[in-house]
Formats: sequence, C-alpha cells, structure tokens
Amino acid sequence: MKHADFVHLHVHTQYSLLDGAIKLDDLIAQAQEFRMPALAITDHGNMFGVIEFYKKCMAGGIKPIIGSEVYVAPQDLRKKQPIRGLPDAGYHLILLVKDLSGYKNLMKLSTIGYLEGFYHKPRIDKEVLGKHSQGLFALSSCLHGEIPTLLLADNYNKAKAVVEEYKSMFGEGNFFLEMQNHQIEEEKKAIPLLAKLAEETQVGLVATNDCHYLKKEHALAQDALLCIQTGKKVADSDRLKFANDQIYFKSPEEMKKLFEDFPQAIENTIRIAEQCNLDLEFGKTHLPDFPPPPGFDDLDSYLEHLCRKGLAGRYSKVTPGLEERLEYELKVIGQMGFAGYFLIVKDFIDYAKNKGIRVGPGRGSVGGSLVAYALGITNMDPIKYGLLFERFL
Repeated sequence: MKHADFVHLHVHTQYSLLDGAIKLDDLIAQAQEFRMPALAITDHGNMFGVIEFYKKCMAGGIKPIIGSEVYVAPQDLRKKQPIRGLPDAGYHLILLVKDLSGYKNLMKLSTIGYLEGFYHKPRIDKEVLGKHSQGLFALSSCLHGEIPTLLLADNYNKAKAVVEEYKSMFGEGNFFLEMQNHQIEEEKKAIPLLAKLAEETQVGLVATNDCHYLKKEHALAQDALLCIQTGKKVADSDRLKFANDQIYFKSPEEMKKLFEDFPQAIENTIRIAEQCNLDLEFGKTHLPDFPPPPGFDDLDSYLEHLCRKGLAGRYSKVTPGLEERLEYELKVIGQMGFAGYFLIVKDFIDYAKNKGIRVGPGRGSVGGSLVAYALGITNMDPIKYGLLFERFL
C-alpha cells in the first residue's frame, strides 16, 4: 500500500501538559490510518514523552521523529524579568532530531531550559542554541515564532535578518520557514510574506498544522483543558482560547488542499522526514566516560585500589572473611562492567560531602554492598548487619 505524501511535523501530545490532548496510542493509530510513513512529536519545551512515542511508533511501523517546540528567550536566558514589547516566555521554535548527535543536543537544550533559563517556561537563547545546533532541523514555528511575529509587525527586514541568522546557525538546508493555515486572519497575512521571504533567502517552506487534539470534534475537550491550565471557566470571556476548531490532526488530503498553492511546502515534510533517522539502542547501559587516573590500566584495577584503601580505613583489621567478600563483589562488578558506575557514584557522593551537601547513609539494597561501604557511598556496615550483596547486584 502506497504511503501518504505528507507528514505532520508539529504535534502536541498529552505530554504538552494541560495543553495537548492527543494520546499516543490514538495518535499512532490515526497516523497508520492516514498511511503516514513518519510522524513527529513536538511537545512544548519538554521531551517527556519521546521514548514512549519512539517505541510505539517503531512497533506500529511508523518512523518516529523526535522533536520539541522550544522557547527561545528574546535576549539572554539568564534575564528573567519582563521586557516591554517582547514575550516573557520567549519565541516558539520547532526543533527536529536528524540523528544521535541531534538527539543529544536536544536533550542538552531541554535541560538548560529547565535548569538555567526557566522563566514562566523552560527557555533557551540563541547563544546556547548555536552551541547545540548540530544534528537538528529547525522550523520557524507558529504565529508565536520570532519570524511570524516580526512579519505581522511589518518588520520585514528584521524578519529577513533572523532567517539568515538561523540559516547560518543550523547550516544550509536545515532551517525551514513554517507555514500554517488554520483559517485565521493573522496567518492569511503571514503566508504570502513567508513565501516571499523563502524565495529571497533561499530557505525551504514546510506546511504544518498546530496539532493539539486528534479530531475536530475534540475541540471543546481541549478548550476545557486550557481552562484547567489557566484557572478559568469555559464561560469566562477574558481567557486564553484558540480561535477556532482547526488545530486537529488533519489528513494528508486536508493539508494538501489547504496548501494547494504551495506544493513544495507539502513535499518538504517528506524530505525532512526522510533525513530524520534516529536509531536508539535499548537494553544497554550508557554511562559517562570516566577515564582511570595515571598509573592504572583500567577502571577495574582503580576500583580495587580504592576499595582496598577504603576497607583499611573502615575496619581496624582486614580479616580473610572481608578479603573474600571484597574479592567476590569486585569479581561480579567486573563481570557486569559496572566498575565505572561505582566510580561515578563515588565521585558525586564525595563532591556532595566536600561541599556540605547532605548525603544519607544509603537506602535500599545498596546497603548490602561492601564495595559501596568501602568507597564511602554508603555508611552502613553490611558485614555487621548480615546484609546480602546479591540483593543489590
């Protein structure tokens, strides 16, 4: 059966909290019904649902495109106060993962948004975006994007400069002007301006629908969701609401009709999807790189050195029984390839203690590990209390 020649690249699922009303199972079923070869997830400022989405798409025979609609601070992300005439939460921008490097960069950007730039929303800025742009496509987003905002404010030259800025940041062919048509006046004004801008800057157009619910008849339910988010009632007139009932997961035929004057914007959804090829490997432990210090050939020998040193500090006498238990644990840890894991945990536990950050004595089955006790990760003697290492590892 022939695949559809359109892919949705702007989709808010249930993980756009109190905003998106699309459940993943229903989304994938609908994409299958539309015969879409691929599908994107672009939740607001987060990646909460990407692994579940990835697995379910793969199981359903659909290529998953991981993405996010990020918030780009109008100035420095560390500037956390209102700026007259500029959005507090920043401008919207769609980022889509092309490969593993892009996936790692999107995770980094998401983390920075929450830990460093949070102000109303998790924000990044152009400086940090430029440092983590590899492996990503960027789309100019909805009317809340910087470029559409400038166009609607009759600031065409500034919008053109921003296009060139993003084009340079992401590289040739990796930045697209996003075209939306939900039958609202601002978009009708923006569409010809976006087309003109695309021609002048040699940037591709891409057609999207700002999908917040699955079917047109779900508009009222999503409206109620917005009311919960903003603490308003449906009957309130002075509240946030969408202009109409058009932000649903439209069929390829509906999208092609909406953009019949811009067939290249439809075609580019397929071109983008074809270049997004993220392969995630599950069931494998991924740890940060922890190189052994000079004088040690590998992490196993370094771990043993630290354990023997720690054991002598913990016990007044290192008995044959302690030696036997330590060697047994180190053998199991070595066979499982977890020496680096123990060293990493010791590293951040030591850091916390040196900085006066409270660290507990240890919780759960890790209390059964003599290695953890010797390293100072835990503070309970597993030998004294007869605790079993096997419960932990």
